[in-house]
Amino acid sequence: MAHTDMHSSAALHAESPSRLSALDWVALVLLIVGGLNWGLLGAIGVDLVAALLGNGSPLARGIYLLVGVAALYGLVMMARLGREPVR
Repeated sequence: MAHTDMHSSAALHAESPSRLSALDWVALVLLIVGGLNWGLLGAIGVDLVAALLGNGSPLARGIYLLVGVAALYGLVMMARLGREPVR
């Protein structure tokens, strides 16, 4: 049979919905940055993003905005992963 099997394990793994996309990883990194920043703020009163980028600076505000968008995307990702069958 000259036809290649489209259902090889590698092809199934690459198309699996549980596989994280680049956007998923970016969102997760931003959520970790935001979570660590909030943890530092709550534990010792240090806003690391503001300390590094300037309090109220456009760059700091941009990071805060990206973290918020990542949180919204995280809700979508959570719903998507929640629909997957348990293996």
